[in-house]
Amino acid sequence: MESVIVEITPGVGGEEAALFAKDLFRMYSKYAQRKNWKLEVLNLKESDLGGIKEVVFELKGDDVFSEMKYEAGVHRVQRVPKTEKSGRIHTSTAKVVVLKKTKSEEIKINPNDLEIETFKASGPGGQYVNKRMTAVRIKHLPTGLVVTCQTERSLQQNKELALEILKAKLLEKKEREERERLQKEKKEQIKTGERSDKIRTYNFLQNRVTDHRIKKSWQNLEDVLDGNLEKIIKALKENLT
Repeated sequence: MESVIVEITPGVGGEEAALFAKDLFRMYSKYAQRKNWKLEVLNLKESDLGGIKEVVFELKGDDVFSEMKYEAGVHRVQRVPKTEKSGRIHTSTAKVVVLKKTKSEEIKINPNDLEIETFKASGPGGQYVNKRMTAVRIKHLPTGLVVTCQTERSLQQNKELALEILKAKLLEKKEREERERLQKEKKEQIKTGERSDKIRTYNFLQNRVTDHRIKKSWQNLEDVLDGNLEKIIKALKENLT
């Protein structure tokens, strides 16, 4: 059984990008259900209009990394947003990062390398969560990586989850540096969010999804956003492996 941590954040496009990030999170949630994967939300920040500023979640299941690794990159959407009164088409993006979760023995973290802060959690959870110092922010001093977690009621639980995310980030950094050192020709996961970096476009007006890495398109966009990703991932495996 494999385990990955997935991060989705808005790229270009403001609030519409945040709404698209929410659509992608729903798509992966639905796909996880179809694959019988377990999904656990580790961190969630919502936007003012109901979109997502950031979501971090863990997926556990058979072949989860071997499939989800193809989703890493910039996803572009072309549609008329609900907030657009003139009917103008907007182009926005969201970034997807897929991190292979480390086994406990793969990454060792020196406690002296950590700067840990606690603060009051915000959002749903009631008085217990919002009045107690249950949220945690951890900075890894040697690398500058920062992770935050506030979804659990217990400070200790949030600290453990934050450390898991940090370990996954450190493992990804280690593997990326190793790939560069060996001059392997594997693409880095996209981190900019610029439209030109896109790996896939979701065009609502044409009811079409296009993966630019293999120059292939599929109709029935709503079906894809409802979690039917099998045909896309299968094509990516056949052409990119």
